[in-house]
Amino acid sequence: MIQDEIIQLVDAQNRPCGTAPRRLMRRYRYWHRATYAFVLNGRGELCIQKRTLSKEVFPGYFDLASGGVVGAGEAVQVAARRELEEEIGVRGAPLKHCFDFCYTDATNHVFGSAYLVHYDGPLTLQAEEVADAFWVTPADALALHPSTPDSRMALERLIREGFLSESLSR
Repeated sequence: MIQDEIIQLVDAQNRPCGTAPRRLMRRYRYWHRATYAFVLNGRGELCIQKRTLSKEVFPGYFDLASGGVVGAGEAVQVAARRELEEEIGVRGAPLKHCFDFCYTDATNHVFGSAYLVHYDGPLTLQAEEVADAFWVTPADALALHPSTPDSRMALERLIREGFLSESLSR
């Protein structure tokens, strides 16, 4: 994560409207885009990340998805692939786009894109952002506290709309 990384800003209808350094996007709570890639192994378990204490937003929380903000001019799916590779070393696994959603709280205004990824290979953690990673059932993932509220909201919707059960029956 680079504080002066240039982020794609969007308006309240998710239309691109400019760019800003990450630190300004955070300071002023600008609308932006982010990716949420839920990594599922062959046993139906999700890869959960423990965020480092140096993370600006939700330090030390459990992240129920891999992902991050979309860079200026970057396609959302490209950002999802980049984040998967950077955070946990997943390369070349097919991404299934499930849905887009809006999340807002005291620190964030974000349009998220949720993806499912099937992966049974080794994980390589990005030490600056990921303190640990492990596999748990989706129900156990929802029981983890504290977890990032945006990834929790997206996982609840994945479960509610049947994306995980469809995925396991493939």
